[in-house]
Amino acid sequence: MFTPNYHGGIIQHLINDIDEADFDVTRGGQVEIIGWLYQYYNTEPKEVAISQPKSHKFRNNEIASATQIFTPDWIVKYMVQNSLGKLWIRHIVAKNGSLSEKQLAEQFQWQYYMEDGPQPKEAIVEITSTENSLEDLNIQDIKFIDPAMGSGHILVYAFDVLMDIYISEGFSKREATELIITNNLSGLDIDMRAFQLSYFSVMMKARQYNRRILSVNHSINVFSIPDTSDLAIESFNVLFEQLTEKTVAILKELLAIFVHGSEFGSLLKVGQYNFEMILSELDGLNEHQLSFELIPLIEKSKEIIKAAKLLAQPYHVVITNPPYMGSSRMSPALAKFAKEVYPNSKSDLFSMFMERWGSATLSGGYSCMVTMQSWMFLSSFEKMRKNILTKYTISNLMHMENNVMGIAFGTAVTILRNTLLPDFSGTYHQIKTTDVTKGIPAVVPITGNRFNRTNQANFKKIPGSPIAYWATKKVFKSFERSTLDEHFKGKEGLGTGNNRVFLKYWFELILPNEGWYPYQKGGAYRKWYGNNNYYVDWRNDGRNMKAMPKSNIRNLPFQYSIGITWSAISSGKPSFRYTQTKYFFDSKGPMMFHVHEESYFFAIGYLNSKVTEYFLTFLSPTLDYRLGQIQKLPFIDEEVVSRIELQRILTLVSQTLDTSKKEWNQYEESIDFYKHPLLTHIADDNLSIWYYSVVLTNLGAKNVPIFRLWGVK
Repeated sequence: MFTPNYHGGIIQHLINDIDEADFDVTRGGQVEIIGWLYQYYNTEPKEVAISQPKSHKFRNNEIASATQIFTPDWIVKYMVQNSLGKLWIRHIVAKNGSLSEKQLAEQFQWQYYMEDGPQPKEAIVEITSTENSLEDLNIQDIKFIDPAMGSGHILVYAFDVLMDIYISEGFSKREATELIITNNLSGLDIDMRAFQLSYFSVMMKARQYNRRILSVNHSINVFSIPDTSDLAIESFNVLFEQLTEKTVAILKELLAIFVHGSEFGSLLKVGQYNFEMILSELDGLNEHQLSFELIPLIEKSKEIIKAAKLLAQPYHVVITNPPYMGSSRMSPALAKFAKEVYPNSKSDLFSMFMERWGSATLSGGYSCMVTMQSWMFLSSFEKMRKNILTKYTISNLMHMENNVMGIAFGTAVTILRNTLLPDFSGTYHQIKTTDVTKGIPAVVPITGNRFNRTNQANFKKIPGSPIAYWATKKVFKSFERSTLDEHFKGKEGLGTGNNRVFLKYWFELILPNEGWYPYQKGGAYRKWYGNNNYYVDWRNDGRNMKAMPKSNIRNLPFQYSIGITWSAISSGKPSFRYTQTKYFFDSKGPMMFHVHEESYFFAIGYLNSKVTEYFLTFLSPTLDYRLGQIQKLPFIDEEVVSRIELQRILTLVSQTLDTSKKEWNQYEESIDFYKHPLLTHIADDNLSIWYYSVVLTNLGAKNVPIFRLWGVK
């Protein structure tokens, strides 16, 4: 019987006591067992973790419970086939180019494999130079790791793909199984339960191919990351007395590195040490003369060394579904670690994993992760994004809409190659929610879903370098023009500190009311004119608001001005409005003002056009129309447009604004409402009788400016 490390007792129980028929993967037994254990272990802890208030900082096991997300089987296959599978197919092409990528993938029956697109001559030269070393690659030498392995789903399918390759190379299943668990496959996680499930999953997969594997003493390269926070270094002195000075120095360094092991996990960085030498020295201690005090110290040291070895080792392929957790949820220790070690990717755990493990791949190797889509577009990931575009090559990217993975936000599978191929055209495509109504997409890629092959250098042409893979050549060229902020300066407005105190609907006031001013606060989707519902308390030059501890008084010289406003946060398309009269404004309804008397009509016409809407699918694809994104829009100066065309544009915009204003004022929510359109054909004397008999009776007792509300004069 094999012997896993000292906390693997549950594995022994499962292997010995569960009916053999339940391990028959053709019957789905293994999947059901692992799925049940995964759910059993994680449902309750996850509910407890995510029910914590937003101010709560996750630590240790809470991180694992709150961030574990199951990766659907078809996505796992896509990831493994297009990284591990891609590496081997590129090896075959480099060694013997008689068959194409597509033909080779069909031979392996890898249905989600994406062959590289046609490449320019320059890229072919770059690829050939990079892949010369692949010609001599041996399957036994490939190093693969999942550094956030969860229940081992990715490891198990990687085992299948490795088995496909071994068999194609003439190995028997029995021999291949031994080599896979000894040479190829590695996994890490911070959660002990995840380690146990992964260990079990990998051994059961090995048993599928080699029924004798469990009768041999095996310790596979799957570990939980140790933590030394509860250990005093002095407690190891009794062990240090038995070791050489060099080994003691290394062990002390490793003990310090793993102080936050269960919290920092595989984000930890470990230098190169002679791990085999240390293990050999520990194994050389005479077990028959060891005290009970010494034995657990040796076991703990071995546990640390084995995990450190995996953290220090470079890999041909890294694949994982990393934890998703923003910096606001990080403990002080983790937040400090993120700022110091991962300044470019500190905004989220998943982005830190992308940086950490992208650099852990060998030159020409592949790192593949399924993450939130936010890294592709948001300004908080801009430094990381530019670093990726400068150092790596995006081989393949599958962009998925909300709920494709069963979670309520967009995600992306990004496959990076650890080499820069400046002329390479990567493959990009999208999976929409409607494509997975039956669980899996019928085919990948899906025709029409933004499928494109483009050079990542194009992304740098757009401000902020968003991964705007569906953009055309004309779009990239448009961003060579001047940007909107050269003509209109945008400003964020007030943060009142307490909207319930300082903001009122206009009909809650008896107007005019000195010290209360019209206020822009974004609001629902509405173009051209409207959403003029609020007034702000600015009595005594805003004295009360300025005294609020949480208030943020921004850009006072621009307050109470005419300009263009919009809703910064939206659930749909962007919509811009021209105030035409003076307004105060806040951060949710920012405003922009011309620099050199440029025409507001010309600008609002452009901003409400289909062109701007299309540009914002690159700059703000998450429907977060913040000031920074809007200011980056390309803009054509009025002087470039012919006088006749300019006049036509201004006339159309003027007519549209008038129509929008009249439509807004037809209803009671407008301060300028006079008469409901349904009452237009009622004579004025009859209308007055109706007002007095119905409206005043119903509303007269309320403190509402009735005559202003209903337009009675």
